[in-house]
Amino acid sequence: MQTATFHWISSFLEAQAAELGAATNTQLAYGRDLKDFDLFLAGRARDFEDAARSDVEDYLVYCDAQGLAKSTRARRLSAIKQLYRFAFEEGLRSDNPAIQIAGPGQDKRLPKILSEAEVDALLDAARNSGRSKSDQIRNTCLMELLYATGMRVSELVGLPVSATRGDPRLLLIMGKGGKERMVPLSPPSREALTEWLRERDTQDAAAEKLRKPVSRFLFPSRGASGHLTRHRFYLLIKEFAVAGGVDPSKVTPHTLRHAFATHLLAHGADLRAIQTMLGHADVATTEIYTHVLQERLSELVLDHHPLADAPKRKAAGKTSSDGQ
Repeated sequence: MQTATFHWISSFLEAQAAELGAATNTQLAYGRDLKDFDLFLAGRARDFEDAARSDVEDYLVYCDAQGLAKSTRARRLSAIKQLYRFAFEEGLRSDNPAIQIAGPGQDKRLPKILSEAEVDALLDAARNSGRSKSDQIRNTCLMELLYATGMRVSELVGLPVSATRGDPRLLLIMGKGGKERMVPLSPPSREALTEWLRERDTQDAAAEKLRKPVSRFLFPSRGASGHLTRHRFYLLIKEFAVAGGVDPSKVTPHTLRHAFATHLLAHGADLRAIQTMLGHADVATTEIYTHVLQERLSELVLDHHPLADAPKRKAAGKTSSDGQ
């Protein structure tokens, strides 16, 4: 396997584990599937970086000819699609050659969503979680910013302090491929950010007195990256879920991003505005949230609308009349 290919796969699997909580077995399966696809491309003197849509389609035909089950072919296509989506977001490719390829009879799954009450529970848990008051202030800021902006977790943990020093109503986010976008901050997130900046400034002043270097990141860490890692934040958000009484299996940094978009849409926000704030290059990517909202509304109607119980009332009425 070439060095570039190894870097693609390892970076992708790391992001899957940190941002989406992919289980070890899932990561191993993805790794095997992507190595198989890489071998197929190598036979054509191609690699992940220059593969075209036709290469992906031909690979699926090849898998079918090998007699692989539909579920296996669907999983391999899913791994390839997710790899290229990751590569597009990371700026490794300017396109996604697999985006329009339909799977072998697989239903498209909608992203998991959190209710507004569940998000409130997570925010409350963050305010009271931490070994010190400083940790609680930082945790509150992390969660408030994530929910207020819909940032990717990599954008959140890698925020430089300088991005927060301008207009307090807006946050400058450096997205994938070096693209910048301005996202408005809610009053609670502004308050949380102001309090954390005050705490950060106090820490920096103490460090300077001891002639220690200060971090350029909003959420610094002593690790090699210099900032809080995606994996550490993933573990933190799971802790908040447990403390807040929210099902931890539903909670990842990415589900907060989904919650941001879905809740905005539910309250009447324009889809194009949500696209801009999420940093999606194509509005088609953002449109998934309209389907999420429609499904949620359908569930509410089925669960709470009086007509949903009409068959039960009819049966009850019939039983009552029969007993007269």
